[in-house]
Amino acid sequence: QVQLVESGGGSVQPGGSLRLSCAASGSIFSINTMGWYRQAPGKQREVVATIPGGTATNYVDSVYGDSVKGRFTISRDNAKNTVYLQMNNLQLGDTAVYYCNVAEFRIGAVRRDYWGQGTQVTVSS
Repeated sequence: QVQLVESGGGSVQPGGSLRLSCAASGSIFSINTMGWYRQAPGKQREVVATIPGGTATNYVDSVYGDSVKGRFTISRDNAKNTVYLQMNNLQLGDTAVYYCNVAEFRIGAVRRDYWGQGTQVTVSS
């Protein structure tokens, strides 16, 4: 089992920056991604960014949602079991609850997801 704890959310003005962190505890299967999803009021949950780890790096690259490309950067520190999201040039539309995610992939099995508790990001003037 995997547990995820996020930090780094807050309130900023348009054009500002934030850096989110998510620390994972427990054993993560070798074929995996870590990433961030968000959900804004009245909208469905959407992918922000994911980054592969372990064997998954041989098959896929990092993925960014269209609305954040060029502004957000995802990274991970495998020694610390931590994933980061650097968010620059934040806009009003980025206001949402951001959730850390770990996805495990096994041959012949359904995808397994773990979720953090969520951290609020508010962009306002």
